Amino acid sequence: MGFPEIRMRRLRTNATLRRMVRETSLGVDDLVYPLFIRAGEGIKTPIASMTGCFHYSPDRIAEETAEVAALGVPAVLLFGLPETKDERGSEAWSETGPVQQAIHEIKKRTPDLLVITDVCLCEYTSTGHCGVIRDRKVDNDPTLELLAKMALSHAQAGADIVAPSDMMDGRVRAIREALERNGFQDVAILSYAAKFASAFYGPFRDAAESAPAFGDRKSYQMDPANAREALREIELDVEEGADMVMVKPALSYLDVIRRARERFDCPLAAYNVSGEYMMLNAAANAGLIDRDATMMEVLTSIKRAGADIILTYFAKSAARLLRG
Repeated sequence: MGFPEIRMRRLRTNATLRRMVRETSLGVDDLVYPLFIRAGEGIKTPIASMTGCFHYSPDRIAEETAEVAALGVPAVLLFGLPETKDERGSEAWSETGPVQQAIHEIKKRTPDLLVITDVCLCEYTSTGHCGVIRDRKVDNDPTLELLAKMALSHAQAGADIVAPSDMMDGRVRAIREALERNGFQDVAILSYAAKFASAFYGPFRDAAESAPAFGDRKSYQMDPANAREALREIELDVEEGADMVMVKPALSYLDVIRRARERFDCPLAAYNVSGEYMMLNAAANAGLIDRDATMMEVLTSIKRAGADIILTYFAKSAARLLRG
């Protein structure tokens, strides 16, 4: 049986019918809002490379996160910009570091808002690389101890979830063991399990002041051409104790998100990264697209591909539309 008995347009007749048969539903609960915390006081400074995003000092961050919580967004992701950097990134695990202080301030104001912390040394090292440097290369194994110290310091400050983004082999196990040894068995790990060496990170690296001082990150972040390898990375992180896993970036890797969703049962996140965010903003500012409509289409496509959680700088804007 076919046309005219079957008319696919029947179920598109009006908005209510379309809503009733919609296959993919995007909600506020799917969103995480990334934020940048700079050491200092009284800071709320626009980030030139990222429209609508700011650097906040710890004493100003609770104002922003209270608004996030009021919109119903369940979680924020914190990146830190320290006052000083060194070769080991030692400010990363300081009790007085910007992220650690920010966690305290957020939890005082909005205790139910989930705080996720990025665990990586690139913002803290003088080299801009994600680990210990030896012979101008990132040395994997000595880096694991430092990442574990960083994650533990975030847990001690009150983080709900730690999110290692460094792509060192064995980092999830090192972090899981450190958390367990110190009584933080309830702190979850969201692993950047399949993080690709992408050209879409440019605006973020400016915002986080984390561009490599030499070379690139292709020896530890993934080759964009590889999807099967991404599944191996995810599988290993799950075996090491990751509670949730992430694919980053999102839009150029929707196929990887779909393959991960079909293979793994754990919660799956995808990061709608800075370059994707700014491409859309640039096109909207040029009058080429409708910003809100395109934003919602993009986020829905990530959800449709299989992501349970979407980390996006559009979180507040999307939440306002979703809540009506």
